[in-house]
Amino acid sequence: MRLTIPISPRRVFTPSLSMTVLSVLAITAFIACGRWQWHRGVAKEASWAAYTAAEGPAASLGARALDALPRYARVRLEGRYDGAHQFLLDNRTHDGSAGYEVLTPLLLADGRRVLVNRGWVPFSGYRDRLPDVALAQADPTVTVTGRVDTLPHEGIASGRAPPAADAAWPKVTTFPHVGELVAALGHPLEARQLLLDPSVPGGYLRAWQPPGVPPARHYSYAVQWWLFAATVVVLFGVLNLHKVNR
Repeated sequence: MRLTIPISPRRVFTPSLSMTVLSVLAITAFIACGRWQWHRGVAKEASWAAYTAAEGPAASLGARALDALPRYARVRLEGRYDGAHQFLLDNRTHDGSAGYEVLTPLLLADGRRVLVNRGWVPFSGYRDRLPDVALAQADPTVTVTGRVDTLPHEGIASGRAPPAADAAWPKVTTFPHVGELVAALGHPLEARQLLLDPSVPGGYLRAWQPPGVPPARHYSYAVQWWLFAATVVVLFGVLNLHKVNR
């Protein structure tokens, strides 16, 4: 079934029903994908702006909870590392290389425990040979500064692996929930982690940056989707425009 629409004395527009439906669906989908990417760019831009705005001197945590502070806020803590009970966050990459991020509980004077992310260490190539992340400092009391952040979130639930109860320390885990870390440690923990500043000793590779790809990449993806929609419009018009045979 085709609809014939005269465009000029020599040309007619004759789109078929099936091509019209498919074209409309494709255009709608491409526009929706572009809008989704654009909104992701806006959200990412706000996140990156919050990260940049948190630059400045670290404030003492005091009696405040980490989750009461803005994300990426810089704070200063004093306490004792619990080097005997550390976690290794699996599937963390740096420049395309696999590795772990080291989470070490810090016991504060008021009895609270904060997970300090001491940075990234490379994967040894063997699952049964974990990296040596033992603490080598003599002073039991340390002062650390860093940024407040959430624990990494999984993309899909199947990518999660809580710390095994019967595993030796340090315990390997992937995208854990804080409750799972609490159960493994046997003590309450602050809900957020502290990303240890690169200048503070006692850590590993700490190339912290806002999460995810830059906002500009999402905007470019959005434009690409909209260009796809425009391409379908052009093709739909060209393929259905025909000369009149006289």
